[in-house]
Amino acid sequence: MEEKNKSIGKAITRIDGLLKVTGKATYATDYPAKNMAYAVLFKSTIASGQITAIDSAAAEKSPGVLKVITHKNTPKLNIKGGLRGGALLQGSEIHFYGQHIGIVVAETFEQATHAARLVQVSYEEKAGKIDFDELAKDAVKPKGQELADQIRGDAKKALGEAAVKVEETYETPIEHHHPMEPHSTIAVWEGENVILYNGSQIINGAQSSAAATLNLKPENVRIVSPYIGGGFGSKGGQWANLVLTAVAAKVTGRPVKLALTRQQMFNSVGLRQRNIQKVSLGATKEGKLISISHETTTHSAIDSEYIEPCGDCTKIMYDAPNSLISYRVVPMNVILPTYTRGPGKSTGSFALESAMDELAHKLGIDPIELRIKNEPEKDPSNGKPWSSRKTVQCLQEGAKAFGWEKRNAIPGQTKAGNYLIGYGVACGTYPARQRDSSAIIKLKRSGSQVTATIELAASDLGTGTNTILAQVAADGLDLPIGNITVNIGDSDLPPAAGSVGSVGAASFANAVNDACIKITNELIAKSDKQFFVRPTARQMMISEQTLDFQTRADAKAPSNTDQYSTHSFNANFAEVKVNIATGMVKVTRFLAATGAGKILNPKTARSQIIGGNIWGIGMALSEESIIDPRYGNFATRSFGDYHVPSNLDVGKLDAMFINEEDFIPNKLGIKGIGEVGIVGVAAAIANAVFNATGKRIRSLPITPDKLL
Repeated sequence: MEEKNKSIGKAITRIDGLLKVTGKATYATDYPAKNMAYAVLFKSTIASGQITAIDSAAAEKSPGVLKVITHKNTPKLNIKGGLRGGALLQGSEIHFYGQHIGIVVAETFEQATHAARLVQVSYEEKAGKIDFDELAKDAVKPKGQELADQIRGDAKKALGEAAVKVEETYETPIEHHHPMEPHSTIAVWEGENVILYNGSQIINGAQSSAAATLNLKPENVRIVSPYIGGGFGSKGGQWANLVLTAVAAKVTGRPVKLALTRQQMFNSVGLRQRNIQKVSLGATKEGKLISISHETTTHSAIDSEYIEPCGDCTKIMYDAPNSLISYRVVPMNVILPTYTRGPGKSTGSFALESAMDELAHKLGIDPIELRIKNEPEKDPSNGKPWSSRKTVQCLQEGAKAFGWEKRNAIPGQTKAGNYLIGYGVACGTYPARQRDSSAIIKLKRSGSQVTATIELAASDLGTGTNTILAQVAADGLDLPIGNITVNIGDSDLPPAAGSVGSVGAASFANAVNDACIKITNELIAKSDKQFFVRPTARQMMISEQTLDFQTRADAKAPSNTDQYSTHSFNANFAEVKVNIATGMVKVTRFLAATGAGKILNPKTARSQIIGGNIWGIGMALSEESIIDPRYGNFATRSFGDYHVPSNLDVGKLDAMFINEEDFIPNKLGIKGIGEVGIVGVAAAIANAVFNATGKRIRSLPITPDKLL
């Protein structure tokens, strides 16, 4: 197949691009339904306590209102069904500010919004746990063993004996996902079955959790989600709004649409929690690491626990005989944190890679040289060999392309008018994995024209899933890409992994590739001809005069994958200019050099990497959600005060991919790039700011007040 490739590896334009730019792509709220009603959530205005009374009389009498639903009249739901964050209207207890406490359903969205404001709620308020700085001193070990202390050697003792040390604390704030498309659902009941039109990163996961929570069988719930306007982890696990829409539709006997407002997104669908990370590095005078520690203190919800693994990069990035990775957590009256792009690795790499830059500065060694000096031959965390690792090549080729040799090693020495100029570098990594997925291929022939339909319950966050699957199928079946139709995003289709954790492309594409091989084999097997050269599926359909044929393949990762450590790696290079008078930082240039196996489509891959880089710029310079310590709500609750980068905030971005063949993670050699694009970005920018100004900022975001 490799020799005949015509589509894989080419920068093919998205096959669904025209649908999107003409408004024909159907997102969650775009589906028509007869007699649609509209639901609006109303939320708690305390962080901790009990609802003592709800007066909904005025709301119920308001024009157009069909129903007011609260914990008093909500059907019994399974709170352990797999949805995240609680808030299912199953009781009067309040765990966080903004917890769902009711729904108004009305004939129009405007009527529901107005009526929701008429509901009067009384509380018995309790003192909330909302001051992380105060609570952090009482942090305890996590409940789960997966984040128990990970110890190799004696890191503390080795640090004490080290010739050169870095012992610093780095902080990252609460961040929110804020996909372009807020979370929304349309629920339509058909007897005992319900269709949920929803943005779901994991189609079958949404189906199983919705079914379990509604006390239904999975086959009674259908998830339809062909297009998703971004998710970044917030649409990986599903939240209460999904099932509450189904409840509202059931109670009213009408199809119901519920769309979260941008303000509601802050306390409805999770967040990236605040992390305090102490990193300790000990090295010889020559720069060889002998000790590395990464100790994270963070927070989770009152009634459940999620901790992003900030020490994951530190476990594997550098060769050190003594290592300590630990986590401590405090419960808070804040919504449950959740997976957020590059979970643990994006925040953890800020701490680790900043510390490496500090160590390089202390040693008087170039930061790239220090990293290469401590390149591990095998995975330090488990002793497994790498399936492949291109960190050194990323650093070397990236440095050459970026012009790293122009960097002045002495901070604060490069000026251009009213600006200080600085260069920074940082590395990152993310696991490469394939998850079980299935795919059906349906072939049809009309004369000499053969077409194919690909079906699987995959998801497309806007990353290009439809396009890369068409490319894989085109090559595997010997068809033009225009003859391929891709149907995804529906739980009625064969089950597939999700678009999470950089498993999507590897899992979906290998399922389609396996189906291509299988359908070709089956077409050959049913023929009575002998072939000197293996024919393609297209040739077999024509030669055998077959009108239609289909098959299904169930793909799994290779059996020996677990014997290796499989990861994507990158090196990030940033150039910043810092206004001497105002302290404003601008990223003028950014380059990400990435080793991520086979790149199916350089155009969509570049977009993925640049998208991660832009979020990393926001993480470094502007994004921060601030809790009001008086009430436990977010003081930042719109794009007016939660600042994501705009075009004017971003300079020249570029991405390059290091050639890498690695067929250990999966047959196609795909490693995944959705997560790794943000990993190391904030550190590269922070290191560039230090190079420009001589000021080391260890608490994100890097705002002007921290530099002046």
